[in-house]
Parts: sequence; structure tokens; C-alpha cells
Amino acid sequence: MSNNPQLNKGGELQHLLTTEGLPAPILLNILDTAESFVGVPERDIKKVPLLRGKSIFNLFFEPSTRTRTTFEIAAKRLSADVVNLNIASSSQSKGETLLDTVNNLSAMHADMFIVRHSQSGAAHLIARHVKPEIHVINAGDGRHAHPTQALLDMFTIRRYKRDFHNLCVAIVGDILHSRVARSQIHALTTLGVPEVRVISPKTLLPTKVDRLGVRVFHDMAKGLKDVDVLLMLRLQNERMLGARLPSAEEYFKYYGLTQEKLARAKHDAIVMHPGPMNRGIEIDSAVADGKQSVISQQVTFGIAVRMAAMTILAGN
Repeated sequence: MSNNPQLNKGGELQHLLTTEGLPAPILLNILDTAESFVGVPERDIKKVPLLRGKSIFNLFFEPSTRTRTTFEIAAKRLSADVVNLNIASSSQSKGETLLDTVNNLSAMHADMFIVRHSQSGAAHLIARHVKPEIHVINAGDGRHAHPTQALLDMFTIRRYKRDFHNLCVAIVGDILHSRVARSQIHALTTLGVPEVRVISPKTLLPTKVDRLGVRVFHDMAKGLKDVDVLLMLRLQNERMLGARLPSAEEYFKYYGLTQEKLARAKHDAIVMHPGPMNRGIEIDSAVADGKQSVISQQVTFGIAVRMAAMTILAGN
């Protein structure tokens, strides 16, 4: 029996809450399954019947357009029934607790919950309290984890670089507040990437980040030398002018990705970003729209990866 709350007694995926602690074969199974879904949008009928009759509830306690939409598209392409809950206008605003909300929706024969919440651990809490036949996917919780974003990033890297075992990957920007960065680091190290770097001002780094198995750089030029993959992070504008950073202009000067800085990386390096981008702050438009950018492809692949995760969970 597994001690991992994401796995069932047979060691199969029961919930997708974080990339931390998931074995490489499970991560690779999601990536391999996603390959079969990439071509679905090209078909005349953009649907497969794998989740027909299943009810999937999008529980977004925190605003999100892109993630909620891609989960909705993914579920509908699998022929599932999708219910989007606007939590701000639901019973939550009348004082109903998180678990009360989930229990009421479970009584409506929910098969899967997609959960986004500003509190770290919210999806884990729900996963501990639902019936065994209900699955939970964490669509982002606080500063903690965003596993499907990390998995679509891994899928994109594998598409362009084929093999994880000879890569140097740099994660650049606001590591401190980023649930995406944590999920990326765990996925990259589990999949065998030999060198993962983080490049960030000291004020935007978590304490003891090196314990995650990464090399820390504060200088962009040194950190980008000979890199194969650049994972840029969104710098939350609301934090830009706080005590952690002097100004947006100064951040861009030292840590914004320009063509000049990109030239330090390998000539065939790819540039990625989870979105939404702050152009002119963490990335220059010439790079975001340039030939080394695979940012729009990430969005496309994200739907296939979320289809894969839902299909695997529903089958376990």
C-alpha cells in the first residue's frame, strides 16, 4: 500500500495534487497518454467518448480564465458533463465551508473535482474527504503546487528536446511566490534532468531553495550560459512595487528576457512561459514572439495533458 495520498492501494493515480513524490513512471504515463490527444483538435469531430456520462465540477475559488477554460475544453473533448461553479456568487459567500460545498456537490454524483484555491493545501483537504470513487485535480493552490502546468511544461520540453537526461533547464523570475516553479522543479528532477537552475533576485527566492536540488544564480548572464530550456515565470504586478523590488524597469533591466540575454543560452534553446505574460517586465515582446518561443504551443499541449490526467484518473 502506498503512503502517497495521490495513489490508491494499487499504486495507481487516484488524485493529482502535486508533482512532488510522484514516481517517474506515473509522470511519463501522463505525458505518453497526452501524445494520443494532441491530434484531436485537428479532427472533424473534436471529441472522444472516454468520459461520456462523467460529471466534472470546476471549483475555482480563485480567479482564472486560462486554466479554467483549458480544463473545461479538455473535459468537453472527452465528452464529459462539465459544471463551472462561480464560487464568489455561491453558498461560499454565505458562509458555507469548503467541505460543505464539496459534500453537497458529491451528493449530485460528481465524478471529479478540479480545484483552484488561494490557500495552500485546499485540494489535499478535499481529496482526503471525498469518497473513493471521486477524483481531485489541483489546478493551483496558494504558493504550493500547480501540477498540470508543470506536466504540460514537461510535455512541451519533451516534444522539442526529446530526452530529459542531457538537458540544462533554467527557471527565471519570481520563484518565491510561484506554485508553478515548485511543481516544475519536482517534475524536472524526477524525470532525470541533470541540471536545474533558478535565476532570481535574492528577495524573490524561498529560503533553502537549493535543498530542492537546484543551482541558484542571481546573475542572468551567468545563469543562462549553455541552457537548453528557459522557463520564465510571471511576476505578479501587484508585488512589483512592494518592498521586494525597486521598480518594474529595474527588474526588466536585470531579469527581463531580451534577445541579448537569450544569446547566452544555447542557439537552439526554447523559451517557455506559463502565462499570462507581462511583456516588458519579465519578457521582451521580441523574445515572446520570436522563433525560439514555444509559448503558444504550451497552451495547445496543455489541453492534451489535462485530457490525459482526467482520463487516467477516471480509469483508476
